[in-house]
Amino acid sequence: MSKKAIWSGRILSALVVAFLGLDAITHIIQPESAVKATEQIGFPVSALAPLGIIQLLCLVLYLVPRTAILGAVLWTGYLGGAVATLVHVGAPAGQLAFPLVFAIALWGSLALRDGRVRQLARWMTVSPSAA
Repeated sequence: MSKKAIWSGRILSALVVAFLGLDAITHIIQPESAVKATEQIGFPVSALAPLGIIQLLCLVLYLVPRTAILGAVLWTGYLGGAVATLVHVGAPAGQLAFPLVFAIALWGSLALRDGRVRQLARWMTVSPSAA
């Protein structure tokens, strides 16, 4: 892997982590905008802090190289739940793109900086006749 690719992965990871970390903190400190948005989608406000804590735990796992893949898997589940919730409440397509883009960026940045993910991606693309 080239140094440019590794650094690109680190920079993209930093951007993703900054946004997801800010989102987690927002859930924990519960500004009025977060409370209103939570009520609009039909979730109880009491769910905000536990969701924020789950996000922070996923973030820590993602940031530790040894557990980064587990963190990415857990984030993917969390972001998939966000997509499902947005579909359920009839959110516009533009809002659905947000968690999807972050899930793609999360895995893309990890693939750029972690050889295990690249190896897994290669294994998944091997045709049955080549195996």
